[in-house]
Amino acid sequence: MSGAATIGPVVGSLVGWVLALAVLPALGGCVDLAIAGAGEVGVEAMRERGLSGAARDTNLRVAINQRWLDSGIITDNLYLQIWEGRVLVSGAVSNPGVRADAIQAAWQVEGVREVINEVEVVERYGMSGYVRDVRTTQDINARLLIARDIASINYSVEVVRGRAFLLGVAHDGSEHERVLSVVRGVPRVTSIADYVLLRNDPRRFTVPPA
Repeated sequence: MSGAATIGPVVGSLVGWVLALAVLPALGGCVDLAIAGAGEVGVEAMRERGLSGAARDTNLRVAINQRWLDSGIITDNLYLQIWEGRVLVSGAVSNPGVRADAIQAAWQVEGVREVINEVEVVERYGMSGYVRDVRTTQDINARLLIARDIASINYSVEVVRGRAFLLGVAHDGSEHERVLSVVRGVPRVTSIADYVLLRNDPRRFTVPPA
C-alpha cells in the first residue's frame, strides 16, 4: 500500500540512497517499524510509542484490514496510518458508500481511539497518479530519515493526489516544524494534512471509546 524518485542534493551520496531504500518496503507508508539500526536517535525515538505501542498499532491494522475484507470493502485505493490508536484513513475512491463503510468499520475495532476520515471521492485515480504518490511518499521518508534532529521513526507519511498526510508524535514544537519544513520541500507535495501530536499532548492518553 502504502520507482525511485530523484531526491536531489539533500541526499548527496550513495550512502543516503541506501539508507533511504531501507525504509521503502510495503508498510503502508509507515516509517515506524521499517527502520532497523537507526542508531541512538532511533532508539530514543522508539520510546515515544514503545515496542508495545507499536505492536498494538500493528494489531489494529490487521483487525481493520480483516474487517474491511469481511465487509467486502475494496481497499486498493485506501491507506491506513495508525499511531497510538489514532487511525488515519486516506485515499481516493469513486463510490462515497465505500468511504462511509470503511470509516464505520474502522470505528468498530476495539482499541481504536480516533478515526480521521481523509478519504476523497473522485471520478478517477489512475495508475500514473498512484505511482507519482508512491514516489513522493518515498521521497519524504528518505529525507526525514537523513534529516538532522528529526526522529523519523516517530512519523508515518502517506501521499494521496499530492497531499501529504502526517501522523505520529513530535518530541517538541521545534522538531515538528522541522518535519513540516522537510515535507514542504519535496517536489509534487501540493498540501499537508498535519495530524502530528506533541509528546505531552493529553490526546495521546485518552481512553478509547467503549
